[in-house]
Amino acid sequence: MADLQASVTATPISKLRPFWSHIVGAGRANEGLRADWQSHLKLAKLACGFRYVRFHGLYHDDMHVLSEINGRHVYNFQYVDALFDAILDIGVRPFVELGFCPSLIASEVGTVFWWKGNGSPPKNLDHWSDLVDATVRHWVTRYGIDEVRTWYFECWNEPNLRPFFTGTRAQYYSLYEATVKVIKNIDQDLRVGGPSTSNFVPDSRFDNELEDYEVQKKLKDMKDIDSLDWRPVWVEHFLRWCQSRSVPVDFVSCHPYPTDWALDTTGNMSKRVRELQATPRDLALLRKIVSESAYPQAEIHLTEWSSSPSSRDHAHDEVPAAVFIARTMLASLNLVDTIAYWTFTDVFEEEGCGLTPFHGGFGLINLQGIPKPVFHAFRILRNLGSEVLYRDDDHGIITRDPTSGLVQVVLLHYPDEVKTSPPPAYMDRQAAVDLTFVGRSIKKRLFLEGLSPKAPFRSEILVPGGRGDPATAWRALGSPATLSRAKTRELTQYAEKLETKYFNADENGNLVWQEAMKPWTLIRISQLRTAY
Repeated sequence: MADLQASVTATPISKLRPFWSHIVGAGRANEGLRADWQSHLKLAKLACGFRYVRFHGLYHDDMHVLSEINGRHVYNFQYVDALFDAILDIGVRPFVELGFCPSLIASEVGTVFWWKGNGSPPKNLDHWSDLVDATVRHWVTRYGIDEVRTWYFECWNEPNLRPFFTGTRAQYYSLYEATVKVIKNIDQDLRVGGPSTSNFVPDSRFDNELEDYEVQKKLKDMKDIDSLDWRPVWVEHFLRWCQSRSVPVDFVSCHPYPTDWALDTTGNMSKRVRELQATPRDLALLRKIVSESAYPQAEIHLTEWSSSPSSRDHAHDEVPAAVFIARTMLASLNLVDTIAYWTFTDVFEEEGCGLTPFHGGFGLINLQGIPKPVFHAFRILRNLGSEVLYRDDDHGIITRDPTSGLVQVVLLHYPDEVKTSPPPAYMDRQAAVDLTFVGRSIKKRLFLEGLSPKAPFRSEILVPGGRGDPATAWRALGSPATLSRAKTRELTQYAEKLETKYFNADENGNLVWQEAMKPWTLIRISQLRTAY
């Protein structure tokens, strides 16, 4: 039996900073002009408390920012204004990713994704600098310098990966330097960072100017990948380079997915998954690297993270992903400033539109607006208090709100039988479903003392096949490719709220709660202000 216990009047053992609710990701800028995208962001903001949103494609041609008339570059921010106004009206701020490259100033014509983002560096850095300068000055004029100072400016996305940036590492560094110079010339307090790389790797594939595909092929047949030395791509080299040229770094960003999808010897992705503690270990290492660098005060923003980097991984739709998120976040407290879940919505078109309502999309919310189990993980974490009374990475946490004195508890059961993050189920729905049956039940006991007599409590439970698991309910309907409006409403109502129970402490102010938790269970226990 696993016990969680605390006195609710005890001195906290640590503070809790909700680094998981600072930023959330989205696909590309143009998708943000859609009504459903904006509706989903509003729901995610209200339920999960996200403060910033980050997305690709600000400078993609479909935002029409740059054109040429009579040989002169002309800037047009009408689409950008519509998007940023909508985001700000929802109560969320932009975490600005500067990219991709407008085709007018791009050095190559190659593209990536269904929507054809151009990942080539600009053919003339002056043209890029002029574009960034015009953009930021426009925002300062429209929103005021005090508002824009609260934003973040990230140079490009994953420049170490060939589809996203076709230039060399040195070209990216030059691009970063030019970007910082332009933005800091507008206002020294505007925050700029990078290198926005993917991922942590255990080999030398990114040690030179371009990725070495031959190096990564060796990883496929290695049995114990967790014994290797996994390090963040470019980060250490980037910080040394910036120091050598006195280039500011206000924040360090990278994308620590707990996987390695390196190419194998046949040119296919090997889809290796790392051990369960991979993300906490990566974050601790990143904190150490930054603290020991020339930029020890730089913030650390992990601007993409999920259980895998695939928008067709069916594990994203299932309850194990939610339990993994909760466990990983609680095991990573106070290591970095933020981690951005990728993404809040299945309005996401890198591979086009998903063929079914549940297709393994990244989102917390599916295309039809139905919350997934991962949505509830962030909603539950959002409500934790800032004072930690008890913490066990494998079983849960007890917290207290310092203002109200109310207690919030999260209990989880990530079964011992699974030693890694949820194995990717890329294009394999049955593999994701099969995982929900792995593991055995475990008895857990919660004991709280020091409460007022008969203090009221409420529990919410997320478990495979229960409320909050719409993918299972959808499969019970026969996995229809299209949902009627009535069925969409039914599934939404089923997904929005978890199974709830109410109970009280005893007359002595003690609460004893005990239950045999099935594998892949996430439970929130909340002390209520008033009796139910």
